[in-house]
Amino acid sequence: MTQGTQETPTRSGGVQSVERAFALLETIAAAGGELTLSELSQRTPLPLPTIHRLLRTLVSMGHVRQLPDRSYALGPRLIHLGEVANRQLGALAKPIMRSLVEQLGETANLAVLDDDRVTYVGQVPSPHAMRMFTEVGQRVPLHYSGVGKAILAQLPEEQVRSLMERTGMASRTVNTHTDVESLLADLEATRERGYAVDEQEQEMGSRCYAVAIPDSATRLAVSVSGPISRVDESFADRAVPALTAAAAAISQALRSGA
Repeated sequence: MTQGTQETPTRSGGVQSVERAFALLETIAAAGGELTLSELSQRTPLPLPTIHRLLRTLVSMGHVRQLPDRSYALGPRLIHLGEVANRQLGALAKPIMRSLVEQLGETANLAVLDDDRVTYVGQVPSPHAMRMFTEVGQRVPLHYSGVGKAILAQLPEEQVRSLMERTGMASRTVNTHTDVESLLADLEATRERGYAVDEQEQEMGSRCYAVAIPDSATRLAVSVSGPISRVDESFADRAVPALTAAAAAISQALRSGA
């Protein structure tokens, strides 16, 4: 911004150019991480010169990169920002997840929608010697993880179909959904009961219950998982209310920032 000029305030009280820049980043992310200039123009209400000016700035900062075919993709500097933000999410939720483990005795996980997968950003392990373990930072497909299905159940059907078409539906176990219609039926059941179940879909011998974090600007889900010998129907009767309460507490913590 040159000296003597002023940014236009928005109705929300924010700075217009900042809001527009983040809107472009989110539009690129929603499309899978890459769009042409004309596609951006079609998907946003901004004038083409404004889009071009904002992109030029974002490219110079490393938040966007221009590909050889002249399309625009998310840039490498966003990776560091995302990694730090994910660590902060995990740290914020950790006391709540620790309480879950104390109540239920099984491993608790927090995961975030990360492009077309979920990334685990927090974990508190079970005290049992035999337990489920997923490394923080690991990215897994949406269609066979409890946290992934809890998040997918919050999305419109057409978006789920688009995601599955883009990523494919690789089989992890004999229980993994490998066609979109069976997945959509599972997601409908998830919405009706309020929680997702990974029924030995990611790993044979393990079961996971997951709940989406409500009212969150970022798609998140919290889960508890363990061996099927301990995580059975009676466990679900205890786990689902505890998970629902934990999801609400994490949502509140995100809003208050503490």
